[in-house]
Amino acid sequence: MVGRGLATAMALACLLGVGMAVPTKIQETGRQAARDFNAYFAREDVRTDVRELDDFARKHADQMARDELPCDTDPSFRVQCASVSRHARMHSRKFKVADEKSSNKLFDEAYRPQDSRHFDASKSSTFVAQTSQTFDLNYADGSHLRGFSGVDQVYMGDYKATSPFGVITDCNSPDFNGVDGILGFGLPKAGSDLPTPVLFAMTDAENKDTNAANLKRKFSFFSTDDAAEVQLGGYDPATTSGTMWYTPALASDDFIVGVTSLKFGDNYGSAVELLQFRSKAQRNYGAPSIMDSGTSCLVIPADSMQGQLANVPWDDFAKHWKKGRSFWLEIGQKTWEVPFSSWYLAETDQTCVQPSPEGMQGLLVGDVFFREYIVEFDMTGHKPIIGIAPLNKRYVPVTRNVLANFELNSAPVAKLRALRGNEVMYPAQHQEILTQVDRIPIVNQKGTQYFMDVGIGTPRQTFTVIFDTGSTVFGVFANKHDLPAHIKNQLPGYYFSENLHSLAQTSVRVREVPFFQRIAGSSTSAVAILVVLNVAMIALIVAARRKRAGKRQELPVRLYGAI
Repeated sequence: MVGRGLATAMALACLLGVGMAVPTKIQETGRQAARDFNAYFAREDVRTDVRELDDFARKHADQMARDELPCDTDPSFRVQCASVSRHARMHSRKFKVADEKSSNKLFDEAYRPQDSRHFDASKSSTFVAQTSQTFDLNYADGSHLRGFSGVDQVYMGDYKATSPFGVITDCNSPDFNGVDGILGFGLPKAGSDLPTPVLFAMTDAENKDTNAANLKRKFSFFSTDDAAEVQLGGYDPATTSGTMWYTPALASDDFIVGVTSLKFGDNYGSAVELLQFRSKAQRNYGAPSIMDSGTSCLVIPADSMQGQLANVPWDDFAKHWKKGRSFWLEIGQKTWEVPFSSWYLAETDQTCVQPSPEGMQGLLVGDVFFREYIVEFDMTGHKPIIGIAPLNKRYVPVTRNVLANFELNSAPVAKLRALRGNEVMYPAQHQEILTQVDRIPIVNQKGTQYFMDVGIGTPRQTFTVIFDTGSTVFGVFANKHDLPAHIKNQLPGYYFSENLHSLAQTSVRVREVPFFQRIAGSSTSAVAILVVLNVAMIALIVAARRKRAGKRQELPVRLYGAI
């Protein structure tokens, strides 16, 4: 049987016009021969894909003439990227679905600081406060974090280093009830006042107090229905069920990729295109999209993206909504399926797909994607590289920290550096090196939000924080009234006179006085003109709303309300 299997393999190789090395001494079972045979032709399939991508590049040379980082260098595309980045940095903020019963309260419940553990600065012998570096972070939904920077020993998995972090003294958002802070794995922003992201601090070659100086500045993340895992330094090949494909990010400071097609339907061939770009040039870039673990769902455009689309993706999705259907995202000329089981929360009968907030010109690719694929975020070069591979559903995430070495297939750096124009993905190239990967367990809260443990201080104080790839914020809560006196004296007085969680949590819109009202004064004729104009405007608004109501489709199930 072994001889017959090898003869068949060699005959097939000859028919395909390729050579096949024959070992001088055969000491293998039939099962091993079958594995070698399958692995060989799997590599041939990858080589065929590479040849097809190279052919595409040659045939589309005119489209390959743009800058490598359009989010940084193309003025109009930069605006789109910024709008997506801004909303991704809301890190799991909750947008309520508007209805007639909605109140003007920002949140449906109060923030409860007593539910969180707090960093005790007085008990850490290595803590250094940097009170001159304060922060007030305000988000579009009204969430507010306030505090100051500090430096201390930070422990993450089997690594530790002296690292900056945020000491959060005030918060008003119930999203943080029961957690102790946030750990952002995003890229540093130019000109930002926030502390250096912890992964960058740990892998800084100039940081003399770290055991992670040789750790590669990359990480991978994936999720299952009830667990998740982050892998520092690369990825564990056992977590994949196929080739890891790589594409460069479109920005230097965000994990942004271009989605050039988004289909929805029963199968790929009959699926409806939700991103109907008006021109080839717009499709060349695609819709800027952030791979963000802090976003629970798939967030798609709720308008025409400033006229770039000939349709409204959210309306078309709602129109064609049906159980059992899948999404197909095209990234880098490769198509990735998000099946019904990933975007529909059967347990709560909710659709984990959302319309984008006003002003956002792109997509947020959230946890529905991480349940199907392992995504690698490579920050070792001058620009980020994103890797995507099908998730091995048989892999069981670790329940404790595990440090191991793996022989990895890594990004084809030479091709990615040279790539210009229409972004394409290239498969990994084998490197015969052992990469150290630290696997860290993450608590998965119903597949929508992720938490991991970190340690801070000497002796170590343990905290459970939100894990977020779309944020650069690393901070834990501290009770401001328990801070040492010398730190209190260096902070602004309003830090102690105001409590964000006890302020009136109402949303107030401040509207500018209309121009014609400012110049009209109080004359009788002006008032009459205003009455006529107001009546006309009301009639127009009513007509527009009726027209829009006729077009906007309603979903037959409840929306999941967390982005």
